[in-house]
Amino acid sequence: MAGRFVIFTDLDGSLLDAETYSFQAARPALQKLKKKQVPIILCTSKTRAETEVIARKIGLNHPFIVENGGAIFIPAGYFTSEQLRNSGYKVIRKGDYLVIQLGLPYRQLRQFMVSTRKKFKLKVKGFGDCRPEEIARLTGLGLKEARLAARREYDEPLWFEDPSRTRLFREKVREAGLKLVRGGRFFHLTGKNDKGRAVRILKNLYRKKLGQLISLGLGDADNDWPMLKEVELPGLVARPDGQPVGLKQVPENIYKTKKAGPAGWAEAINYWLKVTQTKASP
Repeated sequence: MAGRFVIFTDLDGSLLDAETYSFQAARPALQKLKKKQVPIILCTSKTRAETEVIARKIGLNHPFIVENGGAIFIPAGYFTSEQLRNSGYKVIRKGDYLVIQLGLPYRQLRQFMVSTRKKFKLKVKGFGDCRPEEIARLTGLGLKEARLAARREYDEPLWFEDPSRTRLFREKVREAGLKLVRGGRFFHLTGKNDKGRAVRILKNLYRKKLGQLISLGLGDADNDWPMLKEVELPGLVARPDGQPVGLKQVPENIYKTKKAGPAGWAEAINYWLKVTQTKASP
């Protein structure tokens, strides 16, 4: 199988352990990929502030996708000006990044949520209602990390204190032209963006940069499904509780890991590296 690899990966429950947020079990596989100069694209529901910290810890300097496809952050100079111009999307400068924004501003999502909650007397709560201490308690993050998680730009994580009213809220979300997707811990209220659209844009940019490529995708939750549909080699990382992910369709070539979290992530990477190397051998 010829072509360069590009990997798109979810974080929580995939590359990161769902409870400890450690990527230690994936470290050997990450080192293999770095030696092969394989771009690893973080594609997450986390904020830009959170993702920057994780990318630095892993040692990545590639584009990343935040808040369920809300925006693509590209290090300045990573793609040429011509490649970005030909992407078909508006590119803006934010600090050291060139950014393609695909989601609605966070304030609009909060306005919708607060007004809908009040009008229909719904018991739904989001990060925007919480102090960092409460976000830390709900997520298991440290207080410093919880403050980064609160810096939302395109996505509101939320949960229902009365699950019987979930259906009504979903109906109002659809009527407003918004989306509600389930992640590993929370539901996420977004605009029309998703991980798949952002992956599609970056794949096209990488083709202009690298030529022929093979895209891999790894995720563990419903909100990863749009991403997995866009890659040539999709992988579903097992959950620690063994519960299956309710994907609407399952690609025939999907790799389902036996191990959970970063150990499962490494399992899939090692499997693909072995299979593709075997196919490429004479």
